[in-house]
Amino acid sequence: MPIRILKSNNAGRRSKISVIDRSGVVTANKPSKSLSHGMRRNSGRNSRGVITVQSRGGGSKRAWREVDLKQLKFGIPAVVKTIEYDPNRSAYIALVNYLDGAKVYILAPAGVQVGDKIVTNTNTKIKPGNRLLLKNIPAGIAIFNIELQPGRGGQIVRSAGTGATILGFDKGFAQVKLPSGEIRLIPENCFASVGVL
Repeated sequence: MPIRILKSNNAGRRSKISVIDRSGVVTANKPSKSLSHGMRRNSGRNSRGVITVQSRGGGSKRAWREVDLKQLKFGIPAVVKTIEYDPNRSAYIALVNYLDGAKVYILAPAGVQVGDKIVTNTNTKIKPGNRLLLKNIPAGIAIFNIELQPGRGGQIVRSAGTGATILGFDKGFAQVKLPSGEIRLIPENCFASVGVL
């Protein structure tokens, strides 16, 4: 079980440690081989391999998981097989199997469990994990993994614990309140996933 030693930036946190227990959430320890590959570390080196920044390097080996941020299989239900820890991001990821046989990793929203079904479509049920057009999501619903331009895939609100809120619609744009508090206009024909990470 990993232990995090906290910085002693005040007297109450001095000598404090926290235990990270993922046993209640994570259902698989090893990534799918077909959806992951090794990562090369640069360790402070430039394009020629020369060290340009000192004292970089070390750390644990990591495998890069290919996370599908676009989810382009429209109308095909997918079943959540596992929820996994990803060392390359703060949010958990879920391995889903589509009914046509394809399997991909997606960002796992809070509340999604093994066996749940998720769907990507222009208009589908408002349920955590489902992905649909912004214009078909009612105001006040929490969303994540939001596209900024149609077809680009999710670009914002992808970190653990984050969720944006749709405030309303105006002249082909959705008014979305981001976790930072910024209210941004995003084209209403962009996709977003329902829920909070």
